[in-house]
Parts: sequence; C-alpha cells; structure tokens
Amino acid sequence: MHLPEQMREAILAHARWAFPEEACGLLARDGSGRWRMVYCLTNADRSPRSFTVDPVEQYRAMQHAERHGWEIAGSFHSHPVGSAVPSATDVARALDPTWMYLVAGPVSGRAAIRAYRIRAGDFTEEAIAWVGDAGGP
Repeated sequence: MHLPEQMREAILAHARWAFPEEACGLLARDGSGRWRMVYCLTNADRSPRSFTVDPVEQYRAMQHAERHGWEIAGSFHSHPVGSAVPSATDVARALDPTWMYLVAGPVSGRAAIRAYRIRAGDFTEEAIAWVGDAGGP
C-alpha cells in the first residue's frame, strides 16, 4: 500500500490535536487506486477509548469525494496511549471488508501508523510505503 507522506503528516497532526481523545477520519482514493485525501473528522464520542465519526462531517466528506470522482475507501483513528493495533471494538465495528483501516498510536510517545484489512472478525496487517509525492505508483 502506497500512501503520500502528506497523508501520514495529516493523520498524526490530527491525532496530536485530538489527544487525549481518539482522533478519527476517512480516507479517499481515486479510480486508479491512488490515495487522494484524508478527512480529519470529529470524534462524536469524545473519548480516549472509542470513536464515532460525526455523521454530518461524514456526509460532507462523502459529498466532497464524490464531486472529485473519488470513493471513501478507508478510515483511520488513533490510540492515544495504546498500540497501533485494532482493538476488539475496532474489529467488531469494521463494516466494510474492502476498506483499509489505519491505526495511529501511541500518540503520547513515538507515533506510528499501521494499516489493516479487517474481515470476518479478524485482521491482517498491510505494509505501508510512504511516498514523497501525492501520487504513488
């Protein structure tokens, strides 16, 4: 999986901003599979242990992506003090097996972002290659 370095920076900045609560957002890609946008959204739970994307912001992100010919194809959230591994709650709430799920953590220490596919109650990690431009392969 190739992601623009700017997306990494945006996710980590949002996670630091939301700390000590979990940050969350959506990811969009274009028809060729290039990741195009990080939508940094409000955590309606306002919790350090869970997140729910604000529904009005989610709708606006979906509209924006559609206007650009992109699709929402993933989400991200942070674990403020935990590891960057999906929790049991994260796995249970993952609804789309085609999405990429990114977890940033721990925000309070050396932050890392890891990517996962979540299917049928289980997850597998995907390698991330951070690229310097907005395009990828």
